[in-house]
Amino acid sequence: MNILRVITSMNPAHGGPAQGIRNSIPALEQIGVSNEVLCFDAPDEPYLYKDDFTIHAIGPAKGPYAYCPALHPWLLNNLQRFQAVVIHGLWLYNSYGTYRALKQYRAQHKDAPKLFVMPHGMLDPYFQKATGRRLKALRNWLFWHIVEQYTINNAHGILFTCEQELLLARKTFPQYRPKKELNIGYGIQPPPPYAAKLTHAFNSVCTTRVDQPYWLFLSRIHKKKGVDLLIKTYLKLFNENHNLPALVIAGPGLDSSYGKEITSLAQFNNQISFTGMLVGDAKWGAIYGCEAFVLPSHQENFGIAIAEALACEKPVLITDKVNIWREIEVGGGGLVETDTEKGVFTLLTRWLKLPETKKKEMATSAKQTYEAIFTIEKAATRMAETLKSNSYVL
Repeated sequence: MNILRVITSMNPAHGGPAQGIRNSIPALEQIGVSNEVLCFDAPDEPYLYKDDFTIHAIGPAKGPYAYCPALHPWLLNNLQRFQAVVIHGLWLYNSYGTYRALKQYRAQHKDAPKLFVMPHGMLDPYFQKATGRRLKALRNWLFWHIVEQYTINNAHGILFTCEQELLLARKTFPQYRPKKELNIGYGIQPPPPYAAKLTHAFNSVCTTRVDQPYWLFLSRIHKKKGVDLLIKTYLKLFNENHNLPALVIAGPGLDSSYGKEITSLAQFNNQISFTGMLVGDAKWGAIYGCEAFVLPSHQENFGIAIAEALACEKPVLITDKVNIWREIEVGGGGLVETDTEKGVFTLLTRWLKLPETKKKEMATSAKQTYEAIFTIEKAATRMAETLKSNSYVL
């Protein structure tokens, strides 16, 4: 089976979907499922040449809709090589543009590949209700009625990373009538085994003392991620107890207006460190060295970094707006509270009050939760079986 993934960008700085593709393709290749990626990046982007699978870069895209005029002819000339096409993400030209090209191809050819859409949480009602997103919410509403509902409702199936994402998608837009809702799960590649070089790499970019316990936030610096709640709560706890673990905030976005706001908020506390985006050994060193991983997000479809922390045997402290919170709570791999300042305060306080024996038990459960649910091998098998079992052509 040969699958084509269509995504706007494979830039690692853009977050989860691109990384999810990078995680899954090697595991799918091992079970005989080939993959190629079609993206709208410029062909000379350096991050495109670090992968062992085929990436067709046909950009750069134009404007906020990421319009890419090369998409339509490329698809018409290449669709015969694939049995399935997976659109990654919504609201940009890679979605409706792919559907439109495949519709034309199907009218001219008897054997057309199946079309699937993987929304990566973009059908979550949060995005239509969150303050500060009124213009984007209006845009999405218009796009839904004009183009996107046709992509969703005429695709062979919609691929979800967890049950919570599937359920939330039903609550957002009218005329949401997908042919099939398919929960295929999600997974990550196993972390590298711990080695001292990982710690050294992290220490070279972080001001936290080597021997000091710390909590780790590792994600984009964005309002959706609740970083402001985390810093406010940390400062409040620090005023009550100066023996807190340090707080390391790692991720891209510090140069944004929100990033400047949170760095200003933390400027008088030298226990809070900002590292910028971490990759490779430095990222894994940060995860392996932390006491707990913290992500107080207001919306998180899956959270690859959360799964990575679990895989490194680190308890995760998250909110109930992280869509995999049920799996983590049931597995005992972390603590869950609401995505409010009060909720985050309760979350961190609960962790501080846990006896060391309970923290160690939770760390063990974190690794077991990863192995039971979030390995890339399990996710790849579920995806392959889903795509193969849904084999008729629309």
